[in-house]
Amino acid sequence: MAAVTGAMLVVAAAPGRAPDADPAAGALAGPQREAAVTLLVGRVLDEGGGSGDGPCAVRMFRPGLCSGWQEQRVRATARGVGSVVKEPALGGAARAARAARTELLPTDSGGPLQIALADQGRLTDVTVRDGHGRHLAGELAPHSERWLNSEPLRAGETYTVQVGALDADGTAVGVTMAFRTAPPKDGGRLTVEFGPGPGTYGAGEIVTASLSRPVPADDLPARARLERALQVTSEPHVEGAWHWVDESTLHFRPRTYWPAHTVVRVRSGLDGVEVGDQDYGGPSDAVQFTIADRIEAVTDSATHRMTVRRNGRVIRTIPVTTGKEGFRTRSGIKVVLRKEPKVRMRGDTVGIKPGTSEFYDLPVSYATRVTWSGEYIHAAPWSVEAQGEENVSHGCTGMSTEDAAWFFETVREGDIVEVVNSGGARMAPFDNGFGDWNLDWRTWLAGSALAAVDGSPEGSPATPVTSRLHPTT
Repeated sequence: MAAVTGAMLVVAAAPGRAPDADPAAGALAGPQREAAVTLLVGRVLDEGGGSGDGPCAVRMFRPGLCSGWQEQRVRATARGVGSVVKEPALGGAARAARAARTELLPTDSGGPLQIALADQGRLTDVTVRDGHGRHLAGELAPHSERWLNSEPLRAGETYTVQVGALDADGTAVGVTMAFRTAPPKDGGRLTVEFGPGPGTYGAGEIVTASLSRPVPADDLPARARLERALQVTSEPHVEGAWHWVDESTLHFRPRTYWPAHTVVRVRSGLDGVEVGDQDYGGPSDAVQFTIADRIEAVTDSATHRMTVRRNGRVIRTIPVTTGKEGFRTRSGIKVVLRKEPKVRMRGDTVGIKPGTSEFYDLPVSYATRVTWSGEYIHAAPWSVEAQGEENVSHGCTGMSTEDAAWFFETVREGDIVEVVNSGGARMAPFDNGFGDWNLDWRTWLAGSALAAVDGSPEGSPATPVTSRLHPTT
């Protein structure tokens, strides 16, 4: 997911779209009209002196009421392909000034973020999450015509916004966009926020590092200095490396899954370190977490069976059903993101129009989420006869209520979930959950600045990152 600051970037991915849905099959098959609605996206620019108080927080898109308030019009379509509808007419000098402001990450984390419809219709779903996958709380107005965040944005954070809506005729439309907030005003020192938080996680858990401001890809020395300062130690020793996801986000993983019962400590040595020219690091909070037993759940869509292992030993084999033609389940390795005891699943959030044969509106129990776009492992009592026999779902992995309850209680965040022989596209590494394990080790190391700066061959045992990892005493 690329992001532009000071302006929304729209990409071709509908929120909640069924995993790997084939536009030439299923509910989206055949000719259809171009359904679309216009979204109004508003926020306060950092240098504008605006505030989230008073009329700016309760009146929609009235620039005169609040200094620095910016409105943007974005098109949401049935295909999930959006575009910026309207940009202010600017002269050359003004356009250049705006571009400069864009590079300064101007969005004010203290101001409101509001999304509304310019056309007839209603919002059905607004999901805003940061680079760690944490959701930003918000509320829809009573008539679903607008959405407003109910908790503040974080400074120096990249946000992905997924919007689903129905147009005046009830056709589902959607769009995905991204923006970044300004860094904290703490004297300009670069800091880092680590994830996950303290706790116990599965063997596939990824360490994340979110920077308070970006480090450009072409500044390899600064990136290398920063990587050396981000220290990951573990008991027992593992080989691992950082990988730059974007200019403000790094992920760390071992070469292979974490050993069971590993203790992982992550800290920043950036405080006072010169990262770039007159650019210094600041203090950041350290994190410690523990790895539990190694749980791996492998689903073979061809045999319609899930095999669950604990520390290498099979503990349960479960009949399942996965995505059917046109809705094939993503293949590859994912990790558990969260567990949700009750979820309402509707077809219109994945582009299936109400009234069609594929439409569904179901309360679902024991839902274990593995992608942010809505792929779950869950109880599916309506498809018990198909489980173990054929694939009939819209992309999720369904099983009996008894098996789903057992799975829900057995797994935790970070546990490994793999799907093979599904016919679906490969799980993406970074933009829909944690697909990091789908990159081989050589490719993973290529995302580190250290090998490029120090001249170590990719994948070599002498790669500098491995020397930073040692048992903690």
